[in-house]
Amino acid sequence: MSAKVWLVGAGPGDPELLTLKAVKALAQAEIVMIDDLVNPAVLEHCPTARVVPVGKRGGCRSTPQAFIHRLMLRYARQGKCVVRLKGGDPCIFGRGSEEADWLSEHGIEVELVNGITAGLAGATQCGIPLTLRGVARGVTLVTAHTQDDSTLNWPALAQSGTTLVVYMGVAKLADIRDGLLAGGMRADMPVAMIENASLPQQRDCRSSLAAMQHDALSFRLKSPAILVIGEVAAEPQALQLAISA
Repeated sequence: MSAKVWLVGAGPGDPELLTLKAVKALAQAEIVMIDDLVNPAVLEHCPTARVVPVGKRGGCRSTPQAFIHRLMLRYARQGKCVVRLKGGDPCIFGRGSEEADWLSEHGIEVELVNGITAGLAGATQCGIPLTLRGVARGVTLVTAHTQDDSTLNWPALAQSGTTLVVYMGVAKLADIRDGLLAGGMRADMPVAMIENASLPQQRDCRSSLAAMQHDALSFRLKSPAILVIGEVAAEPQALQLAISA
């Protein structure tokens, strides 16, 4: 392999949450292919690189994935140091593995650099621990938007006993509510809806499973946002209590 592409997670938005490894990759970059949800402030780490926007965002005009593949391949074969900069973590609903496999099949070396995912950062800044002894024995990350419009296994999720973190769910609140209720989750299960995770404009709305669609409308919830569904979302100070215990 004579060429390489870095698939880098830029984190949820706060530029201070960028990893040192991500900073190192950006410092070497000649081409940075950047997603829409990446905070432009992180580009201070690659001042001489050519920045190529290749955004993909629900409900908006998006760059076709096949075009992104071909563009990465073209720059890599030109001998350029290429960074594909993604919001959050490249392998959590970020198509990182798809891109890595495609590039490898075409003889391009790939290095993945993890980033902090929005579900973790947003919950933490709201004082919500995604796991908590005696309250939540685990956490399950799911997306409400699937490529083939398939239905999630709502009964399994409802009965999992884990905190559910739902990505890309703002337009699917009714489906999420109905699926979890039909699966056996109780109507008053606490829900936190967190918009713009980790950014200065982050805000959150506390609700319940049954009321979350109504409350989201009143709150004017907009994407990007994540949902935290579970007992841990009931107590804003749960994280501080857990740390002091």
